[in-house]
Amino acid sequence: MEKFSYEANGYNRQEVNQFVSDVIVKTEDIIKKCKAQGEMVDKLKAELEHYKKMETTLQTAIIKAEETGDNIKRMAREERDIIVRDAKNNASRIVNEALLKAEKIENNAETLEKNMKIFKRKLKVIMEQQMAVVEEIELLELDPK
Repeated sequence: MEKFSYEANGYNRQEVNQFVSDVIVKTEDIIKKCKAQGEMVDKLKAELEHYKKMETTLQTAIIKAEETGDNIKRMAREERDIIVRDAKNNASRIVNEALLKAEKIENNAETLEKNMKIFKRKLKVIMEQQMAVVEEIELLELDPK
């Protein structure tokens, strides 16, 4: 604290006036600093509010992205299940068709085998008949009448 010198009618006016001027200057500086700090606080509050809004927006976006990811996974699983089910159905159909074709081919083979046996028997009979005719011709040629 400042001490002032005494004069006839009280304290030294010049010292008091100088002190008051210094106090006024310091007070004005403090007021300016307070205003600047107040403006800075308001600016920082506005920025903080802006960042809070951004955070809320980002949180919402993250939640939406997670929901979208979950939906995509669910849809992929459903599509996978449909594809697997269709593949199993197609495989069963293909196997059944192949079995039917194999059975048909087997039946055809059996029929061909039977026909071949019949053909061989008939050919054998015809050949035997032809041989009999050849022998008969030989007998006729050998028999001079």
